[in-house]
Amino acid sequence: MKITVRRSWIGTSFLAICLGLCGAQDSAHDGRIAVAMESGPVEVTFLARSLNGKELTELRDAAPNLNIIVGVSRAEALRLAPEVHGIDGRYCSPEFLAAAEKLCWVQSTSAGVERYVAMPELADSERIVLTNMQGVHGPTIADHAFAMLLALTRDLPYYLDPAHRGSWNRRGSGSQPIALQGRTLLVVGLGGIGSEVARRGKGFGMRVLATRRSDTPPPSYVDRQGSADQLLELLPEADVVAVCVPLTKETRGMIGERELAAIKPGAYLINVARGKVVDTEALVAALESGRLAGACLDVTEPEPLPSDHPLWTMPNVIITPHMSGRSALTGERMRAIYLENLRRFGTGEPLLNVVDMKAGY
Repeated sequence: MKITVRRSWIGTSFLAICLGLCGAQDSAHDGRIAVAMESGPVEVTFLARSLNGKELTELRDAAPNLNIIVGVSRAEALRLAPEVHGIDGRYCSPEFLAAAEKLCWVQSTSAGVERYVAMPELADSERIVLTNMQGVHGPTIADHAFAMLLALTRDLPYYLDPAHRGSWNRRGSGSQPIALQGRTLLVVGLGGIGSEVARRGKGFGMRVLATRRSDTPPPSYVDRQGSADQLLELLPEADVVAVCVPLTKETRGMIGERELAAIKPGAYLINVARGKVVDTEALVAALESGRLAGACLDVTEPEPLPSDHPLWTMPNVIITPHMSGRSALTGERMRAIYLENLRRFGTGEPLLNVVDMKAGY
């Protein structure tokens, strides 16, 4: 599918962001039209959480038939539901869906959509198109993943500990720092986030392996690509395993005792996917036994992780509270997709980042 982004109402940087994100999508995420307008513009109403005056003016100039209602409460949104055609995903609930007889589009503000596909009123609907922020968080999350990994491989937690300030101890914690060049990185899930992790791995001189659900050919920065069914075959080759899959029925608990036993001894595990993808008890056991050299976790199960959980006290584990996607760049990319999809909605064009309800992403 050829993606066209009109220049008449958006800036150059906005255009570049949209084109870049669209180019990263494979055919599984090609667009669907929420409201057909072959016979001419149709008046449609969208509930947005927040848009500024300039954005509203530009959208109304691009699609005069698009009625945007901004910043209403959940209670007010529910009252308006019978007349609404599209919504910001933060208004989405079973109660809203039951009342919204004209609804045909939901724009998620996250990449993960497990909350949405768990609603039968949405997942089973042939009328409603769900779009997400796939690819938006990729660069920032990938940076975060390598920041955590490098902290462990370079023994930085020791030097960052205030207890060791003022001590010129070149031995650090006693563990031997490692270099990433020549090591093997396995990216589990070569989607929007996984692709960015793989790019950075190649930039560090690593051999990059990846698993992917689709049969899309591997990009140039991936040395070997396998299917999801080949995970156990690839794990023994990896010095670093980066988990980047969406949470679905198939991926829930996919990194468990068997998979961790198959990982090369002394490997590092990165989880920037969802906590439920990794079996926490099996992870703790692999760390305590020394099977894993360390773990970099931006997500956990449960979440938040209880303050007395053993993972908090392990010196070879770095935990951040599900914030790896936070950055100004992420905000810009989210805004770009949000606004471009609003324009497309109002002009009857195919939407970006359409979710496959059956696949769950």
